[in-house]
Amino acid sequence: MQLRYSFRLYPSAGQRAALARAFGCARVVYNDALRARETARSEGMPFPKTGDLSKQLITEAKNTPERAWLGEVSAVVLQQSLRDLDTAYRNFFDGLKGKRPRMGAPRYKSRKDTRQAVRFTANARWSITPGHKLRLPKIGDLKVKWSRTLPSTPSTVTVVKDSAGRYFASFVVETGPEEVLPEVAPEVGVDLGLGHFAVLSDGTKIDSPRFLRRAEKRLKKAQRVLSRKEKGSKNRDKARIRVARAHARVADARREFHHQLSTKLIRENQAVAVEDLAVKGLARTRLAKSVHDAGWSAFVSMLEYKAAQYGRTFVKIGRFEPTSQVCSQCGVKDGPKPLHVREWTCGACGAVLDRDINAAVNVAKAAGLAVSACGAQVRRAPVPAPRSEAGTHPKPSPIRWEQAGIPGL
Repeated sequence: MQLRYSFRLYPSAGQRAALARAFGCARVVYNDALRARETARSEGMPFPKTGDLSKQLITEAKNTPERAWLGEVSAVVLQQSLRDLDTAYRNFFDGLKGKRPRMGAPRYKSRKDTRQAVRFTANARWSITPGHKLRLPKIGDLKVKWSRTLPSTPSTVTVVKDSAGRYFASFVVETGPEEVLPEVAPEVGVDLGLGHFAVLSDGTKIDSPRFLRRAEKRLKKAQRVLSRKEKGSKNRDKARIRVARAHARVADARREFHHQLSTKLIRENQAVAVEDLAVKGLARTRLAKSVHDAGWSAFVSMLEYKAAQYGRTFVKIGRFEPTSQVCSQCGVKDGPKPLHVREWTCGACGAVLDRDINAAVNVAKAAGLAVSACGAQVRRAPVPAPRSEAGTHPKPSPIRWEQAGIPGL
């Protein structure tokens, strides 16, 4: 499978200027190609092909005074920009056909966009120097903070400038079967939530770090300073970068937490099952900020690709599975319960169940994993014997009908 490895770059002032030229040229070619295709569509003409656009907007444009500066950057960067436009159109049309979630039509890029990226393929003849620097054509040797070793020779590298002004090199590498882990016995179901980020079917509860909530005071202060700066000024741009860096710290901490937890689950369990959550729907409720702060979708995606990478089994059950309504002991469906009910008693078998652990066990069972309910931390409720079997007691002791599992009168 293909994986991306990202490393921090530290370009010099001249290299930052060269990268800015590459970002700008790639953006101009993208916008020119988009304009050509939109013009052809409005006039009822055939859709221009990528080869014709490459010849017209790159090769021939370099010989004109208006676009002569396109020759200052690598031609591979410009060609990859046209490929990005093709991908955007393909995703748009596939969404209309129902092959993928619907998305909007391609839009023009702006020089004011805070995130910029260019991609170099093997044709660009980029390389890693003996001094462990990244050599890019017409840019130079960039200093890289290597945090780990690449498993194989990368096929492409993408240079990204994020909203906080940081530079990253993202390598695409192929991984082989040598990364498959030895088999282990445990299999686990995972119930994701807000009170606890994850609850496992073995009874383990993992607290939610709430990175955004903890950083709200600092973010609020930085945003307030930004709002008071004059639009278009240098001070406003500096304040915007400070806000972006504050948000980047939150995102980085959340991503690191997701990586550590997902790797731990994949290494220690042969199979992992999760529930397909309707994150978009939950993000429209009053819990929207907490839902986005948890980052469930990113965590589930990490579990999925790491399971494929290390030879584990990953199962995602349907979102309509009643995991919180079914008793993991006897399998009787007890109906929906409000969110404030964290512990409930099964009316059929009398087991007292923790809501989250019971749901995690049911997630594992629905996925067909070999788990038992012994980890659900259940206990027997004091259910009195039926009256027909209590012959030694002339008068039954007063009890609550709810404890006995009998509907109230």
